[in-house]
Amino acid sequence: MIAVASGKGGSGKTTTTLGLARGLSRRGAPAVAADADWDLPNLARLASETADGTAGTGARDRPTVVDAVRGGGSISPDRRSPTVLAAPEDPDPVDPGPTFGSLGEAVPDDAATLLDCPAGASPDAAAPLRAADRSLLVTPLRRAALRDAAKTAAIARRLDCPPLGAVAVCASSVPDPVADLLGCPVVGRIPDRAPTPLSASAVRSAYDDLARRLAQGYGAGRWRVA
Repeated sequence: MIAVASGKGGSGKTTTTLGLARGLSRRGAPAVAADADWDLPNLARLASETADGTAGTGARDRPTVVDAVRGGGSISPDRRSPTVLAAPEDPDPVDPGPTFGSLGEAVPDDAATLLDCPAGASPDAAAPLRAADRSLLVTPLRRAALRDAAKTAAIARRLDCPPLGAVAVCASSVPDPVADLLGCPVVGRIPDRAPTPLSASAVRSAYDDLARRLAQGYGAGRWRVA
């Protein structure tokens, strides 16, 4: 599992989780995108609002992470489009740590699983990082955002979830010192195409390139890519 993480809210984690999952699907790789930000869940809503010719499942109709692991069930992702799992409607009685651990067991080993993480350094933000194998940092190239991303990278390393790389969002170029600051390579650059980035061809192409890089690197020998 890959935890898609950032230091602040509004940094582009959810868009990157979904954009990358769709990019992997366009490469023929089965992918699961799960909402791990249970206090501010919006992955399922974004998926429904930006459905691009795939089945237009409403946000409230999508299975939740809890539904997916209930009863020791298994998940069979469709290679044509990612499986999107919503946050539980009532997260208070649910322990996120064991839930994300069970999700990792329910998804086939040859499928990519992306966790849309909470921002910050709270226990809720730590839970998906503890469950995931690696992390993917998402950050705009603003000074404060980069400082927070560096803190998130340090937390991820302490939780044995080291960053695979960083994704610079709303960026026309990436200065070389960014990789040094974050201690990992910059593996993706997503152009600014507000207010509907996932509808823009340049953004889709950027996520396709990110999917290719991760599939050829981290996913080689792990993910089933057509």
